[in-house]
Amino acid sequence: MATASRLLAPAPPPAARPRCLPSNRVAVPRLRCRASAATSPAGGAALLERDGAAVALREFVTLDELRAAVRLRVRTFYEYAIESVGAEDQKRALADREFEALQDRISGKMINFQRVSCINGTVPLSSYLMAAEELCSMCKFVEDGEERVVVGSLDLNKCLWLPDELTGMRPGVNEDSQTRAYLSNVCVAKELQNKGLGYALVDKSKKLAREWGITDLYVHVAIDNIAGQKLYKKSGFVYEGEEPAWRARFLGRPRRLLLWLDMNKEPL
Repeated sequence: MATASRLLAPAPPPAARPRCLPSNRVAVPRLRCRASAATSPAGGAALLERDGAAVALREFVTLDELRAAVRLRVRTFYEYAIESVGAEDQKRALADREFEALQDRISGKMINFQRVSCINGTVPLSSYLMAAEELCSMCKFVEDGEERVVVGSLDLNKCLWLPDELTGMRPGVNEDSQTRAYLSNVCVAKELQNKGLGYALVDKSKKLAREWGITDLYVHVAIDNIAGQKLYKKSGFVYEGEEPAWRARFLGRPRRLLLWLDMNKEPL
């Protein structure tokens, strides 16, 4: 369910290959929305519950949390065999580069990006996650003396286009195109996929987009990412276009679909 739109492309070591992990490494029951107005350490963030352990959904608060979110993206989008020479150095360098680039986008230093927010799902570091040792060590951060782990993340970008991606057509040229936004870097830790967290993150981003005055929300998804397509369809996105095959070959990646959501039709 990962959508890597803006991570900087790495130069993987020659021996790098996908790392297979047991699918039953962590047994996590399905997350469910909490209907009450209770708050968490995230300061009023939306919550999901897992047997009493809450997943907080919110915009990032600290740079430590932002760095943990970037490490989750690197872990999700680029995996290497444990024995690969230089794999850990490669992942650290990639995380450092993306962390700096994300800070530049959020601070408005990059042209075209009018407003950017990183939305994360975080959980307390607790016994039910301890089996996922790599996730906890790589994506952990400390806030107010509490250790938490970033388990899901995405960016909401208020901009006309994303570099190297298809550009949305709405609103039209005679309308206010400053109300267009894109989701990018959508990812959920493999240990918590298919539990409703991806849908909750997208829903949180839609609420924030409405606060920003966004009328047209876009997301790119690889044509072979069936799980991602199902997620976005469930979230209300519809097909608008797709990347030409020659462009995908030139960029060295699977073809992307461009999906669109009419925010004016979203329930309040």
